[in-house]
Amino acid sequence: MSTTATDEARTRLLSKFKAYRRKRVKTFGKRLIRRLIGFFGSQSLVGDMPIHDNSTFPFIKAFEDNWQTIRAELDEVLRHREAVPFLHEVSIDQSAISMDTNWRTFMLFGFGTKAEFNCRQVPVTTSLLEMVPNIQNAWFSIIGPRYHIPPHRGVTKGMLRSHLGLIVPKERTKCRMRVKETVMAWEEGKAIVFDDCYNHEVWNDTDEERVVLLFDFYRPMRLPGRLLNAAFLGLLRRTAFFKEPKQRMKALDARFEESVRKAKEGGSDAAA
Repeated sequence: MSTTATDEARTRLLSKFKAYRRKRVKTFGKRLIRRLIGFFGSQSLVGDMPIHDNSTFPFIKAFEDNWQTIRAELDEVLRHREAVPFLHEVSIDQSAISMDTNWRTFMLFGFGTKAEFNCRQVPVTTSLLEMVPNIQNAWFSIIGPRYHIPPHRGVTKGMLRSHLGLIVPKERTKCRMRVKETVMAWEEGKAIVFDDCYNHEVWNDTDEERVVLLFDFYRPMRLPGRLLNAAFLGLLRRTAFFKEPKQRMKALDARFEESVRKAKEGGSDAAA
């Protein structure tokens, strides 16, 4: 067998091994998550319900008070819309709910790691996110017209999720989210805090797009819950679920940075 053929055989074998390992890790992870859901719910200091009262989290008000500034920063990002990646480009694990060209995501934080260049484009938004205790994930979530995100669940009940409405279709009741049995429509300048570990889905039955600032933060819990949650998320960071999107984001961030650079150069040429 030639050296080239041997190398190709090794590559195929390694690929099969990685696929097998990924499947086994996902199976183990799902079992572990199911076991942890009840425990984290029992450890919660803010109750265990699908939708939470915004007043429980004082930092939410600052986002609502500054939503128009956040919207203005979003508008600048959307000038480079074609460079904003689709969710499944960031994480192939989301390909079951992110299909075609219907869901773009402008990442700011991922598992507590800051997307430096992206964050510099939206300084006020970033400063507000940095005020959130134990901020984990944050991005502008851009859903296209006539799109349905099928029912799904989040990774861990150890975190809660907030959506701040930034661009909401005029027929906003036709753009809605269900969390367990509760159905709600977004409103510009208003935030929703919910537990995405409950089954939830989204419909945009309009001809306009919907954009929210989405961010995750640690659920307030008793000490045993906090310790176990930190250990679980630490374990998660060691898996492909975290490592692969982090690697992809380098190339995707570079694509967006290049789009911004070209736009600035074009503006300089025009001004000259």
